[in-house]
Amino acid sequence: MSSEHNGGSSSQPDAAPGASASSGPRTLAEDLRARDDSALAALLRARPDLLSPVPGDLTQLATRAGTRASVVRALEHLDRFTLQTAEALAVAPGATPPHGAVPQEGAAAAEAALARLLPGAEAAARLRPALAELRARALVWGPPERPRLVRTARELLTSPSPTGLGPTLAEAVAAAGPAKPAPSRLQEMLAAAGLPGTHDPVSALAALTALFDDPDRMTELLAGAPEGAEAVLRKLEWGPPYGTIDLEAPPPSVRWLLDRALLVPTGAEPGGGSGAPGSVVLPREVALHLRGGRAHRVLEPTAPQVEVARTYEPTTVDATAAGQAMTAVATVEELLGLWEAEPPPVLRAGGLGVRDLKRTAAALDVSEPAAAGWIELAYVAGLVASDDEADEVYAPTPAYDEWLRAAPAERWAALAAAWYAATRTAGLVGERDPRGRNLAPLGPGLDRGPAPEVRQRALARLAELAPGSAPDRDTLRDRLRWERPLLGNRAAARAAQPAGQPSGQPPGQPPGAAAAGAGEGDGGRQLRSRLLDWALDEAETLGVTGRGALASYVRPLLVAEQDGGAAHRAPGATDEAVRAVAAKLAPHLPEPLTEVLLQADLTAVAPGPLERELAAFLAVLADVESKGGATVYRFTPGSVRRALDTGRTAADLHTFLAQHSSTPVPQPLTYLVDDVARRHGQVRVGAASSYVRCDDDALLTELLADRRSAPLRLRRLAPTVLASPAPPDQLLARLREAGYAPAAESAEGDVLLARPDAHRAPPRTPPEPVPEGPPPPDGSLLAAAVRAVRAGDHAATLAHKPKAPTTAPPEGGPPRTVMAETLATMQSATLSGTPVWIGYVNADGAASQRVIAPVKVEGGFVTGYDHTAEEVRTYPLHRITGVAEVAEG
Repeated sequence: MSSEHNGGSSSQPDAAPGASASSGPRTLAEDLRARDDSALAALLRARPDLLSPVPGDLTQLATRAGTRASVVRALEHLDRFTLQTAEALAVAPGATPPHGAVPQEGAAAAEAALARLLPGAEAAARLRPALAELRARALVWGPPERPRLVRTARELLTSPSPTGLGPTLAEAVAAAGPAKPAPSRLQEMLAAAGLPGTHDPVSALAALTALFDDPDRMTELLAGAPEGAEAVLRKLEWGPPYGTIDLEAPPPSVRWLLDRALLVPTGAEPGGGSGAPGSVVLPREVALHLRGGRAHRVLEPTAPQVEVARTYEPTTVDATAAGQAMTAVATVEELLGLWEAEPPPVLRAGGLGVRDLKRTAAALDVSEPAAAGWIELAYVAGLVASDDEADEVYAPTPAYDEWLRAAPAERWAALAAAWYAATRTAGLVGERDPRGRNLAPLGPGLDRGPAPEVRQRALARLAELAPGSAPDRDTLRDRLRWERPLLGNRAAARAAQPAGQPSGQPPGQPPGAAAAGAGEGDGGRQLRSRLLDWALDEAETLGVTGRGALASYVRPLLVAEQDGGAAHRAPGATDEAVRAVAAKLAPHLPEPLTEVLLQADLTAVAPGPLERELAAFLAVLADVESKGGATVYRFTPGSVRRALDTGRTAADLHTFLAQHSSTPVPQPLTYLVDDVARRHGQVRVGAASSYVRCDDDALLTELLADRRSAPLRLRRLAPTVLASPAPPDQLLARLREAGYAPAAESAEGDVLLARPDAHRAPPRTPPEPVPEGPPPPDGSLLAAAVRAVRAGDHAATLAHKPKAPTTAPPEGGPPRTVMAETLATMQSATLSGTPVWIGYVNADGAASQRVIAPVKVEGGFVTGYDHTAEEVRTYPLHRITGVAEVAEG
């Protein structure tokens, strides 16, 4: 097996120094090659970014699994103890041997060293599962008795180390630059430590390292330290391991430490900057001795428990949540009803303007942040979008009409499913991006990749509690932090990225710190905390929870999520989950009412949700005065005129009120309708600029004499006609303000009905979530990908039986044979069913090598199963450069 295909050369990334064939895999590629298909599928499921695109073979897969971006993503999906295990592996003795040196510890010693770094019975019980998880994600490879962390992960977890440990003695000396001790100085250090001299610096450092790794000898050495020396070491014990001293005149205690390499001059700042020649570092071996071998000050092998803050009856929780669900559906319907009549404009930079947000919040009678939440919810559900016209506005989509026709429970389930997987975060509205621009609803910059995972994990933890239990938010926050301590670091770094800063590197941090090297970053922790608060608040407002406890009807959505992946579900699973949630919610919702209570004070009370058609026309006939458990409508002359403008007559309104009132229609309301209807349409307005026409000339005389009509500059053209320079719409509005009830008419004299146009945007698909990485693949894609990688690896590593070619092929090139020999070999392989190795040149002149199993040769073409492409293909014989039999075994 050639080393260029199996990664066996010593220069291969993540190769084990000094490893032999009998000691296990020499590279990560060899380790992956030894795994079965189910293990490879598990790896690709856990790290879906490795499938973009599908690797050609296992060597490519191993190379991609070791890239920085992929390793950072993999580390973000580790729980706290698994991450601490990886951090311990990164700093374990022998994890980073000196260049060219072979680790001397045996398998048992290495395992014992890891156990010393992670002490305790609970840690010991969790250590093997944590290593198995790291191995499943290809962050650890090698034999079980000697796990090896991939090099990229080791670099990320030691620059700097989240454990607070500094570099090893050898690394500190090698990186000291101008402060690097001379060979003679190293010999002086050996003598000061009571060690015999050596022949070279490498052996001198090895002797000092052996001393520092020996607890008994180190205890004896520190027992002879002058007063204050150990206190200096204790200050650096748990990190950061760097300090600053005056090397020209150090105190006696510090001089004693420097003379024995217990402190090493670095000649650089802790962050890696130049200058500051007085900086020193505490070698890792010394710090581990001071810590008693522990890698972490606080070891967290088990997940913290989510405490219960309050407990309610499950029926109370469901009733409360269902009430909020009805409010959510009604609010979204009201919002889009407003926007279909008066669609707000789109800002030039995208998003909704501040004035339009305030206007919408006032119309919905909610705060501006709450209005932004409802707007974003309608957007992610695909119910609203921009219309892409010249004067671009936001308007409901055709999907809104379908949504309106659904049952209330189905409408809510669609909203909940959209919210559950959305990455857009309404809580950011009103804040500023790194360039100082305002973050607007429906605008760019609101996506946060970790949002759905935080949301889904929070609800999953609520589902684990007893029904009716509301969690303590702080303990829930601690639990989510334990489950994904690095989640959100990259998103927070991108959100704080100023213009011109390299991507992925926050200001003032060294490379790697933003992703994983600095451990749990403050930005990521703050983002996770805010996302959790927003998720719980939104869940309560939407009706996913009631009084802080999870509603029972939401559980089918959580089950579908667990079956379909952490943040992305298959479309079929989503539809099934929506139907299941709607079916469970429906019994908790009240039946829509068909009647209201009409009162003598010209109000109507709807004690519950109304049928949609009833609610829609009642909102035209009356003004909504208050909302809540019951909605109060008030009838006014203006609202009745509004209903008459839609083409209804007074008789229609009387019939409507009588049909939908549970009590007799009050007489004041009957008088109001008749009075407004009697005057409605007597005065007609048209375009002259505008004119007023009325069969009652006395009424026109009254208009001319009315002082309130003076700004309209009316003049009589005929006994029944007045003219005005004001536009018709202004004339209509002024006359209505003056107490008249004019109706607009067309050029033909017909009354124009004032039905508001329902503006619609073109069909739009809902915005796709913008997660932190690719979505988890489904089972069929995983199976196909594993087959393709295996086939490519088979073709890349298979030994070939050379034929005697007419023309010698170039080194490493495809086989070359004459046409007669190619045809004979193909026909023989067809009869025997054996695979062959071919060289092929496509129509673009690109050469490739393939392993095929020919099944038919005729008409100048060969048809066979291509092991590389995992499909049956047909190749022209004249494009095949040569053929060779595949060697057995």
